[in-house]
Amino acid sequence: MPETVRMDALFVLVHSPLVGPSTWTPVAAALRALHRTAVVPSLLGVTDGPPPFWPSIADRVAGAVTDLSEGRPLVVVAHSNAGYFVPVIAEAVRRTSSVVAGCVIVDGAMPARTGPTPVVAPGLLDRLLPRVVDGRLPPWSAWWDEDPGPLFPDEETRRAVEAEQPQLPLTYYDQQVPVPAGWDRAPCGYLRFSEHYEPAAREALDRGWAVAHVPGLHLHQLVDPEPVAAQLVAMTGGW
Repeated sequence: MPETVRMDALFVLVHSPLVGPSTWTPVAAALRALHRTAVVPSLLGVTDGPPPFWPSIADRVAGAVTDLSEGRPLVVVAHSNAGYFVPVIAEAVRRTSSVVAGCVIVDGAMPARTGPTPVVAPGLLDRLLPRVVDGRLPPWSAWWDEDPGPLFPDEETRRAVEAEQPQLPLTYYDQQVPVPAGWDRAPCGYLRFSEHYEPAAREALDRGWAVAHVPGLHLHQLVDPEPVAAQLVAMTGGW
């Protein structure tokens, strides 16, 4: 029987490897204002070693919560590209003897029902290849022809996010992430912001996940963190 998310549950906010932990910092603060506990593990530097990189991502998150869980149930919350890694993160956290009360993907990629899962959407890599220099992609905000400014609440926040964006090696997109059997035995949910991820939200609904919508653009957690935090609490309250 799934664990019920208690008031002392630890929300583990996992940022996309394409950006940095500052993309979750405002929501972590908003959760704490709601008397919840939140941690934002940093995935910066996870591609410094040889591929595949998913073991480092899973171990980084598990290591960040080992000393914090103290018997509390954990809710894994993954944004954007981090959604692909939720199955291996959940299993890595369970190996630390922590209880995963549930997982939420926020405006992000859905892992395959059964593995392995490619970590790039069809067609995206072909579009990015001309931008590769010395085997590395440009920072995420430079991928697009249009100005990403509307994604951010202000220039200060934009500068902070862009300052910590890594230049991922092209080999990041060669990896295939396993999907361990039974990883989703705890409840799962999907929180959508943007229209782009409406198909992913439908897929989550087809799998029987809880699905919610907070209208906004892809980095809406930076623009309006309080409603995002409140929705995460509401979605997980009955787990």
